[in-house]
Amino acid sequence: MLKFDLEKSDIKQFILLFVFALIIWIFYELAGFAVAGGTPQIDQNIILAFRDANDLSDPIGPKWVEEMMRDITALGGVAILTSFTLFVTLFLLIENKPKIAALLVLAITSGMIVSFSLKYGITRPRPDLVPHGSYVYTSSFPSGHAMLSALVYFTLAGMLSHLPVRRRVKSYFYMIAILFTFSIGVSRVYLGVHWPTDVLAGWLMGIGWALLTLVVARFLRMNGHFSSD
Repeated sequence: MLKFDLEKSDIKQFILLFVFALIIWIFYELAGFAVAGGTPQIDQNIILAFRDANDLSDPIGPKWVEEMMRDITALGGVAILTSFTLFVTLFLLIENKPKIAALLVLAITSGMIVSFSLKYGITRPRPDLVPHGSYVYTSSFPSGHAMLSALVYFTLAGMLSHLPVRRRVKSYFYMIAILFTFSIGVSRVYLGVHWPTDVLAGWLMGIGWALLTLVVARFLRMNGHFSSD
């Protein structure tokens, strides 16, 4: 039985690594397109779909929707994500899970460094089809809000899932991560500050980094490094 469990765990690790490699390949293809300066027609069509055809400065929907989108996009800001990370790290320390807390901080800190490095390395201009609904000061690819929200919320869900909680609670953690990440990405396009492919690339890299963290966490747990946590 032990041998079967180990083999099953190895298969899961292989699948996770395969998905990670696939994500990196797709991101690489999108990055190559961004570096070449291309903007697919679908990028433009999606951004324009969020605007009044008679007045491109006016996003679709009533004013409260535009204000709500600004609130949602703030959930992917560095200050909010850092605060969430700090809160969960302190919670894990209170629960006497120092190793998991350390892995959490390492994963998110390294992911943020990767995110900023990619943005400054791939200097894709911001969309200029419509006025921006939010202040921006970096290049466009990948979307930092999309990448960091995916990275942070999925990593937080993964680390919290290491706690002795029911399966439905673990599923709830991931559902919240999906909801927040998707909403934040959509808000960036709605506000006209990112091309949809920027957001897609950000989602991919953020989820990929979170997956890599999960692989490391599973490996450490299989080798007994989290047994005392």
